[in-house]
Amino acid sequence: MTRLFVTVISILSLIWACLLPVTAHSGELGYAVVLEVSDAIGPATSDYITRGIDRANADGAQLIILTLDTPGGLDASMRDIIKAILASPAPVATFVFPSGSRAASAGTYILYASHIAAMAPATNLGSATPVSLMPAAPAPKSTPGDSEDEDKDEGKSSPLPGSTAMERKVINDAVAYIQGLAELRNRNAQWAERAVREAVSLSSEAALEQGVIDLVAANIPDLLAQLDGREITTEGGDRTLATQGMALQRIEADWRTRLLSVITNPTVAYLLLLMGIYGLIFEGYNPGAVVPGVVGAICLLLAAFALQVLPVNYAGLALIGLGILLMVAEIFAPSFGALGIGGVAAFVIGSVILIDTDVPGYQVSRSLIGALATVGAGLLFAIMAIAVKARRAPVVSGIEQMLGKIAEAAEDFQAEGLVDVHSETWNAKTHKPVHQGDRLRVIGVEGLTLLVEPERNGDQS
Repeated sequence: MTRLFVTVISILSLIWACLLPVTAHSGELGYAVVLEVSDAIGPATSDYITRGIDRANADGAQLIILTLDTPGGLDASMRDIIKAILASPAPVATFVFPSGSRAASAGTYILYASHIAAMAPATNLGSATPVSLMPAAPAPKSTPGDSEDEDKDEGKSSPLPGSTAMERKVINDAVAYIQGLAELRNRNAQWAERAVREAVSLSSEAALEQGVIDLVAANIPDLLAQLDGREITTEGGDRTLATQGMALQRIEADWRTRLLSVITNPTVAYLLLLMGIYGLIFEGYNPGAVVPGVVGAICLLLAAFALQVLPVNYAGLALIGLGILLMVAEIFAPSFGALGIGGVAAFVIGSVILIDTDVPGYQVSRSLIGALATVGAGLLFAIMAIAVKARRAPVVSGIEQMLGKIAEAAEDFQAEGLVDVHSETWNAKTHKPVHQGDRLRVIGVEGLTLLVEPERNGDQS
C-alpha cells in the first residue's frame, strides 16, 4: 500500500512538472481583447470602444485588437475614440478586416492613431476630408498680395478652388490633427495630408508600400503571428509583444450600447421626438387618458438624450415644435388654412435641417419626412373639409334649429296660445287668429316662446 501511494504521488508530481512550464508560458502570453466595429462611427460606437479599452486594461489584457469596417462618422465620437487609444497602456491594433472592408474618413484617423495599423487584403482607407458641420459664409475677396501672405503663413494653398474661410479652417485643423498622429506613430504624414485635402484613398498593399500602415494580414491569427516580437511604445512604457498563439477574448456590445445605437439613429430620434410631442399634446387635450402622457414623456426624454449627443440644429428643432403647434391650433381655431399650411411648412423645413451634418448614416430619411408631412397635411385638410361641411349644414340642435319648423295649433287663440312641435308643447305668439289644428311656421324664438305665422300655400316642412 505504501509503495502504491508513493508511485501515485510520483506520477502526479511528474505530470505537474511537465504542465508547469506550459502554464507559466500561457500566463506570460496573456490574452488579446477583440472589439468589432462595422458601422458608422457615432456615440454608440464611441461608448463601446472606450469602455472596451478601459475594461481590457483593467483586466490586464496584453493586446487590444479593433477590427474596423466603417464609412466614417461624427468628428466628436472619432476624437473620443482616439483619446482612449492614445491613453491606453495596452497596445491597440486597428485591423481593417475582413476583406472588402474600408476605413474611410473617421476610420483613417483612428487607423493613424493606433499603435499598430493593419489591413486585410482587398481593403482600403482614405477619403478623410471632413464634412462641414455648418454653412459657411462667403470668403472675403483678397488681393494678390493678401493671397501671397496667406500662402506664406499657412504653407499650403486653399484645399479647393473657391473654398470659404470656414472650409479652410476646418480642413487645416483636420490636416494638423492627422499629421500629429502620423508623426506620433512614424507613419506617412504627406499622404495623410493628401487624404484630407484631396480625399485620396489607398488599397492595403499600396498603403503598406507607402508607409501608411504597418502590415497586411489575412486574418487575426496571421496578425498575431506577424506581431510576435514587435516592440511597441505605449502610455504604459515600452514592451515587446509575445503574441504567437495568444488567446482571444471578444467583447460584444452590451444592452446599453445596443440601446444607445438604436436611439441615436437620427431617424429613430426624430420619431421619438414626434411621438413625445404628440403624446403630451393628446394628454393635454384629454386629461386623465394617462397612456398618451406616459408614452409621450418617455419618448421625449429618450429623444432629448439622443439629440444631445447628435449634431442637432436647434433652429430645426424649434421649427418642428412650432409646426406641430400650428397644425394643432388649426384644428381648434380654424383660420381657413393659414395656420395649418404654415405649420406644415415649418414642420418640413425643421425636419430637413434638424440633423446638422452630411455624414453618411447620420441623416433623417427624406422619404420619412415627406411621408409624415403628407399624412399630417392630409389629416389637417380632412378636418378642415369636415368643419366647412358642418358649418354649411342646417342646425340640428338648440333653439336655432326650431326656425322654419312646422307647428300645429293645440287650441284656438287670437294672439297667444299653445302649439305642438316635435312632440313638444310650446307657448306661441301670432298676429293672426289661429284655429285648433292649423299648420303654423316658426319664424322666431323669444326665450321659451315661439313666434309663428300661418303656413302659406306651397310651404313644406
